[in-house]
Amino acid sequence: MVVVERVAKTYGTGAAAVHAVQDVSFTIQPGELVALVGRSGSGKTTLLNMIGGLDRPDSGAVTVDGHAVSTLSEKGLVALRRDVVSFVFQTFGLVPVLSATENVGIPLRLRALPTPAREARVALLLELVGLTAHARQRPGEMSGGQQQRVAIARALANSPRLLIADEPTGQLDTETGVAIMALLRAVVQAEGMTALVSTHDPLMIKLADRVVRLADGRLIQE
Repeated sequence: MVVVERVAKTYGTGAAAVHAVQDVSFTIQPGELVALVGRSGSGKTTLLNMIGGLDRPDSGAVTVDGHAVSTLSEKGLVALRRDVVSFVFQTFGLVPVLSATENVGIPLRLRALPTPAREARVALLLELVGLTAHARQRPGEMSGGQQQRVAIARALANSPRLLIADEPTGQLDTETGVAIMALLRAVVQAEGMTALVSTHDPLMIKLADRVVRLADGRLIQE
């Protein structure tokens, strides 16, 4: 599903240059939940952004589901992020004035999915993340854990092949964070997808199939 080959990314030049990712290579098989582990500043977010097509590597190659991400055109990257890859961020990114149902339905509206099919898909996803009873609530009326569940449901709306989650439990307490990781584990199985989740919390990685560990931009353990 994912092939990362000798990828590198540097920001700045000269003495001020920051080598965010250096010569990193690994693969992810379909259906795996892989934890990307490392301290803040280890290069996790940069690597996720390159895999998801939000940034391009300076060297090396990234392939996702057969798509050469590192050489795709802008149009190709838009299609990749719409149809193949989906993101979950620790800041949730929900629209405050919309209900849980409306937030989850945004990607389906962008694809002009007919209303009956959209409503059925949204209801299924809210049930999957355990929020059927909160369908009409807005983000400000929900806890952090509930908001993150809505964000996960929205990320699943278009049935992505790869789910990328960047520190999805970073703003949650430990108990809620473990529950969110367990939820990700469950939805990967239920939706038949692959997931790459970054974290630096040792309690979170127990539910992963495999761990990829970064330090100072380099792969130190897989």
